[in-house]
Amino acid sequence: MTSTDPSPTAVRASHPARPIRTFHPRRGRMTTRQTDALARLWPLHGLTVPGGDAAPVDLAGLFGRRAPVVLEIGSGMGDTTVAMAAADPGRDYLAVEVHTPGIANLLDLAERRALTNVRVAEGDALDLVAGLPPGSLDAVHVFFPDPWPKSRHHKRRIVQPRHVALLRSRLAAGGVLHCATDWAEYATAMRMTLDADPGLVATHEGFASRPPHRPVTKFERRAIVAGRPVADLIYRRA
Repeated sequence: MTSTDPSPTAVRASHPARPIRTFHPRRGRMTTRQTDALARLWPLHGLTVPGGDAAPVDLAGLFGRRAPVVLEIGSGMGDTTVAMAAADPGRDYLAVEVHTPGIANLLDLAERRALTNVRVAEGDALDLVAGLPPGSLDAVHVFFPDPWPKSRHHKRRIVQPRHVALLRSRLAAGGVLHCATDWAEYATAMRMTLDADPGLVATHEGFASRPPHRPVTKFERRAIVAGRPVADLIYRRA
């Protein structure tokens, strides 16, 4: 299953607006290389997030094979997704992002490394997850989501009970939900929310150390230099 849209910003008239978004829509300039990658590779490896009345996403059709699938929510510029997919060829990686330059950069990086196990979706991650079959994911990664630090914006956080329940429902038994943040208050809130979910079991007491398979990003290095320690939270579906 691949998108036939000419670009990931195509209008989806039948897709209703979500009243509370968990992300900031962002725009940015693209390099010539990114623009070229988007034009060439999006029709082959891109997926526009379907509306609520669409058929479930056919993951085997999207990747052209049946393999465990990892969902990367908020893939940024794609460096982490591409590094993990390159080191893990037995699993397929579906990244979802709203930042067009990031989508283009991910496609470019994946092509340069000749990866066949990477696809990228444009749109709201929660809408994408809702369109996936239950139990269809081997792992979900939520690395450095927007912390929405002001109390009045906490309702926009992606790691909250109803969103976690949706993510967990799409994990296969034994599947992993891995979150990471450099925002201490959000880390504590994440832990409380994940501990409270009846279908998830923590793999560590308290916060986990960064596992070797999760690359350290430029963003993460800047956070550490600024004195913001990073917390990893890793849970399995019971």
